[in-house]
Amino acid sequence: MKKILGNEDIRRTLYRLTHQVLEKNPNIKELVVIGIQTRGVHLAKRVQSLIKDLEGIDVPLGVLDITLYRDDLTAIGPKPLVKETRIGFDLSDKTVILIDDVLFTGRTARAALDEIMDFGRPKSIQFLVLIDRGYRELPIRADFVGKNIPTSREELVEVKLKEIDGNDEVIVMEKKI
Repeated sequence: MKKILGNEDIRRTLYRLTHQVLEKNPNIKELVVIGIQTRGVHLAKRVQSLIKDLEGIDVPLGVLDITLYRDDLTAIGPKPLVKETRIGFDLSDKTVILIDDVLFTGRTARAALDEIMDFGRPKSIQFLVLIDRGYRELPIRADFVGKNIPTSREELVEVKLKEIDGNDEVIVMEKKI
């Protein structure tokens, strides 16, 4: 097991990513933030809070559960655990900042894009991830990346967040066989 990021590293990384989002999107009133369940939601809340602290604007926050949009739904079992999706605002002419913890194959991002389009037609969608570990299976890339971590397929990247796990850290470990 190797610790890649700690509490302070994650705080600084989210601060930097939020600044990058604001630099790329000067019209903050057009922004909405949507987090992918589960850890992406908590990261999205933090980004939303940072935008409020930095700009004084409370951007809308959405929650997305991509379970029913997965392309491997039949492989995960007969009764998948479906969490909340909540987008209580109009996406028309908005710039969506889609947030997740780890970008790997791109399949979660593809499912999220499909689901977002069921809620409306945003002006654009930009993708923010805390960790990009490579190994894409689809032509998906993040617009904002906290850290690129080269990994092997035999490794797991685990993001722990204080809201769920009690502490903030990113670790890389070997898969248990």
